[in-house]
Amino acid sequence: MKHTQTGIIQHNHSIKLTNKGGYYMAIDYEHDASIDETALDVEWLRQPMLMIRYGKLTAKAKLDADHAKETLDFVKAEISNDVRLNPVAYNLGKPSIPMVADAVLMQQEYKTAMADYLQKKYEFDLVINAMKAIDQKKTALENLVRLHGQQYFAGPSVPRDLSKEWEADEKRKLTNKSIKLRRKKKV
Repeated sequence: MKHTQTGIIQHNHSIKLTNKGGYYMAIDYEHDASIDETALDVEWLRQPMLMIRYGKLTAKAKLDADHAKETLDFVKAEISNDVRLNPVAYNLGKPSIPMVADAVLMQQEYKTAMADYLQKKYEFDLVINAMKAIDQKKTALENLVRLHGQQYFAGPSVPRDLSKEWEADEKRKLTNKSIKLRRKKKV
């Protein structure tokens, strides 16, 4: 993954939000989206803080993508202007609008700005999906707590002997097979 002075760096299952001074927020989104069903109370206590952290991360990623788009537009305008003012430097005679646009696309400065913008846009999409996973975790927690309240996870109060239950069921089936229904025949 590309490392920039400011931005977001994604490695495997973690996102690191950076500033010029280095990392100031690292998030393992796969871990954060997982649920420990044996500690629903702890998961619920963590949920609001996760939403705040991912909200900040989403806002930062959007800001970075917006800045990269602005930079791309600026670079494009600068090169476009330079091509129109100095067409000979770009091996053009009298440049038309499509010729100027093509010349802009071929410049390394533009390609670099476009690559940076696409990377920032990808990182923003990644953070949006992580935010959706954290929101989905909230719904899953609600449903797990509801199931817990209905004692879905409670074990049986009396131990069951499945082999005896199986034998009784088989006996019942054999008994039912031996009974024949008698119907009156229509005359």
